[in-house]
Amino acid sequence: MIDSLVTFVISMSGGSAALGIVLFTLAVRLLLLPLNVRQSRTMKIRQRLAPKLRELQKRHARNPERLAKETSALFAKEGTSPFAGFLPMLVQFPFMWLMFRVATHPTALAGHTLFGAPLGQQVAGVVANFGLVSAPVLVFVLVIALVAVVAWFSARNIKVTDDQPDWMKRLLPLMPYGSVLATLVLPLAAGLYLLVSMTWATTERAVLASRPL
Repeated sequence: MIDSLVTFVISMSGGSAALGIVLFTLAVRLLLLPLNVRQSRTMKIRQRLAPKLRELQKRHARNPERLAKETSALFAKEGTSPFAGFLPMLVQFPFMWLMFRVATHPTALAGHTLFGAPLGQQVAGVVANFGLVSAPVLVFVLVIALVAVVAWFSARNIKVTDDQPDWMKRLLPLMPYGSVLATLVLPLAAGLYLLVSMTWATTERAVLASRPL
């Protein structure tokens, strides 16, 4: 299945695997846009309801069942539920996994490059084959640098709510930088996918955050 999908992705871009990965990533991101819009709306509602949620947590701290019931009722008045924001995240995972498999396919990307840098190789392999000072390594460095820049913007735009645990408040702004580490150890094709996907997600999050409910 993955072999056929990779072949299709490459063929739909005129034989360019790099362009195919970019187009495929954008297509899937566009397909998931309605879910992300719904998730953004739920997050805004949660932020607006944060004072009331804290009040309910204090009032029913010793009665978890009553707390869950009152919380659900509060969200129901807004036409949503406490778990509405998690559903879009779960639905996205299969698509993200599929895009990742395309970008890390071990054989279908053989012979395909991005400005001379092999898409199927990691940075260590590129350095070993072309030397530390070479055009392919420069391409890899540029992709890693761009992923780091997008991760920085993404971390700045992440919103945390008062009802989230302290460990989550500290962890969420650091999560985008995991993509930088991934780009260092994964093939260049995966780094390209991460760059396109993160750029879309960061831009989308900023646009949706500026929209009213």
